[in-house]
Amino acid sequence: MKTLFDSVSYDCSKIVTQSYSTSFSLATKMLANTIRQDIYNIYGFVRFADEIVDTFHDYNKKELFKRFEEDLEFALRDKISLNPILNAFQHTYHKCNIDKHMVDSFMKSMRLDLSKSKYTTDQEYKDYIYGSADVVGLMCLKVFVKGDNEKYEALKNTAMSLGSAFQKVNFLRDLKADHELLDRTYFPNTDLTNLTEADKLYIINDIENDFNEGLKGIKQLPIEAKFGVFMAYRYYNQLLKKLKKTPALEIKNTRIRVPNYKKAELLTRSYVKYQLNLL
Repeated sequence: MKTLFDSVSYDCSKIVTQSYSTSFSLATKMLANTIRQDIYNIYGFVRFADEIVDTFHDYNKKELFKRFEEDLEFALRDKISLNPILNAFQHTYHKCNIDKHMVDSFMKSMRLDLSKSKYTTDQEYKDYIYGSADVVGLMCLKVFVKGDNEKYEALKNTAMSLGSAFQKVNFLRDLKADHELLDRTYFPNTDLTNLTEADKLYIINDIENDFNEGLKGIKQLPIEAKFGVFMAYRYYNQLLKKLKKTPALEIKNTRIRVPNYKKAELLTRSYVKYQLNLL
């Protein structure tokens, strides 16, 4: 009866995605049904790890993370876990031949959030983003290419750029929460207590470069994945445009959002572009 347990596990990953991120959930719904569940499974895994280090402040986060990490290792080895989120992820991990170093790199960056609060050099910053975002993009790409290693090699750099762009937008949008609630500073050489317009524009230019590279890869994705990923790109790019127009001091003191009506408009326009082959 493991089939039933697996089905319940997949439902859990889908519920996690829908509950924690309406935007990512919307983009995932635009993927072909043949790959959608595997993206839910990846999201559920990375979200739970992130929740441990970011939100469980009333608990021993180090102990919880250690337990989660141990359960992850058993899940990947034994191809089963009583944690339904890890059970779902291990299925996608094996089915799509996700490299273990991707999982290890992701967990390394999450572990850093338990103890490291400032990233003072470009290399520290890049290493953290590689583990927290780039490898997640690579995991998703493994799902998208369905075992086509030539396609994977051709697109992996653009997938990493897109992952970086998404993460950096999140960093910029969440400056207030990261700095005031979690005492974290991800952007190197930036004084968040005195964020200037020049600082903001430097960060945004870097993100725009990542987006430009990422878009090149989106255009070459398999048909099953192209529209869903393009939708995620459009949402984050719209968020970046709002951040660009927002004064630096306001970014530091509030959380910028894209309203639901704008998300619906983005979906409609993105679909038109997709249908007209304008990507």
